[in-house]
This record gives sequence, structure tokens and C-alpha cells, in this order.
Amino acid sequence: MSADRAPHRRLTAPLAGRVRDHSSAEQIAAACGALWMELDLALSPIIGPRGVTALGQRSLHLASAVHPWLASRQPGGPATLDSAMLVSLLAQRSSDETAAAADTFLQTFHELLTSLIGGSLTERLLRSAWGPPEPTLNSPSAQDTKP
Repeated sequence: MSADRAPHRRLTAPLAGRVRDHSSAEQIAAACGALWMELDLALSPIIGPRGVTALGQRSLHLASAVHPWLASRQPGGPATLDSAMLVSLLAQRSSDETAAAADTFLQTFHELLTSLIGGSLTERLLRSAWGPPEPTLNSPSAQDTKP
């Protein structure tokens, strides 16, 4: 696989599980939009819709430092960060650009939420959308289970 395909292979686990290696920008954008709806659904009862929107907008802003075209939204930005807006924004680029930007956005969102409420609570709240956490050296699944 060529170096220009590398962003596809480095997707975060939640997004990588939803798209294939040769997915189109539209498919990747739709997967990211669906994941965003699941994150919103999981977090809105706890931090409120406005809290989810604020974290999403901040994540998009921070991700635009790496992918400046993410900042090309309407002047002043939308009052909400809905999945349709996110899908539309992402689907306008090549599949590699879309994959890299979606990954950056989702990782940034995860990192921001973790910095606010801690890793353990973040993992519990996002388990349904984000998937199971990666095993660590201290987790029972990663330990030697020889009798």
C-alpha cells in the first residue's frame, strides 16, 4: 500500500471498525457522522446537548489546526454540531483527507472529554459508541493466563 493511503490504516478503532480500506470519502464521512450521533446520544443525558455541542465544536476547532479546511464552515459557525453538518464538511475531500480529518476530530474529542472527566469515566460513558478499550499490560485480558 502506498504512503498516500497511510491515513486510512491509522484510523481510530471506532472509525476503523466502520469503514473499509478503500472506502469513499462519503462512506467515511457517513461513518463519522453516525459515530457522532452515537456519542451525542451517549453523552447528552450526562453533560447535556449544549455540552456535547461545545466539546464537538472545540474538537473541530482544534482539529482544524491540523486540517485547516475543517475551519471553512459558515461564518461564525453553526449553533450546533449535528451529524449532517459534519458529514457534509468531511465528504467534500478525498477519502484520505476525510479519513485523516475524521480521525483527528474523533481523537481530539476523546482527549478533551478525558481531560475533563478522566479516562475511566470516559471509557464507561462511550463504551457503546467507542467500543471496548484497548487492552493494557495491567488488564486481565493482557496478562499471562497460564495455569
